[in-house]
Amino acid sequence: MASPVWFVSLVKRTFPQRFTLARLTKAPLLGGLLDRWLFGGDDIIYLPKDRVVKVAGEVSAGENVVLPSRVVEHFIEKANYHWIMNTCICRESSGCRDYPVDLGCLFLGEAAMGINPRLGRRVGKDEALEHLRRCREAGLFQLIGRNKLDTVWLNVKPGNRLLTICNCCPCCCLWKMIPVLSEDIGSKVHRMPGVEVRVTERCKGCGTCVKEGCFVQAIRMAGDRAVIGEECRGCGHCVEVCPHEAIELVLTDTAFMEDLVKRIATLVDVT
Repeated sequence: MASPVWFVSLVKRTFPQRFTLARLTKAPLLGGLLDRWLFGGDDIIYLPKDRVVKVAGEVSAGENVVLPSRVVEHFIEKANYHWIMNTCICRESSGCRDYPVDLGCLFLGEAAMGINPRLGRRVGKDEALEHLRRCREAGLFQLIGRNKLDTVWLNVKPGNRLLTICNCCPCCCLWKMIPVLSEDIGSKVHRMPGVEVRVTERCKGCGTCVKEGCFVQAIRMAGDRAVIGEECRGCGHCVEVCPHEAIELVLTDTAFMEDLVKRIATLVDVT
């Protein structure tokens, strides 16, 4: 049975306390239980915005380079079931004022049909693609993958038939809790394969990239230069906020899509 509206309202009220829950994942025994209950089998990938991606090397004028958004479009085209949530639970719970609250998650796969109809609606491929376009234009970026937490709070099954496509903002994203999660759980949220984030010689050491809030606190200042750590998930937010265009997100493997599509398809069936 789908989660009732009162339960979803409770989840929204407790959302600001997610960092407390995240810290509990580091506790002996309890952390393992939370991992299996809420994050078991997870594999979630950050997809940087197309407009912040640079392609390594020279690309001939007639060559078509596949960009990250194509991954989401592929699964929308393949899926038989598409579901758009009425609101983004993260932004609604946080009272977000910078990004649209009404641009919610997109779920694909048969399990999405078990979601409470008061929380969203089934749509066709065209409307799903239009929703994706609106999210991009609003400055949101996508995470895609299997996220067991969604099957829990929505109370839908099976987990291998629910593909989550989150439309995230830098201020309210659920996964801002990564720095306080256990390493085992945090490592289930990945950078897109073939992506590198680089600080160039144009860096002035202004610290804007740190002050503007890296999702996972992966940027620090070392003297008069920004340094990006291994924790970086490659979302590209730092590329957008740098006033000196000193950070680059480079796609080093233009054949990334085939491997990424296979990886996701082994986790979730959307047909």
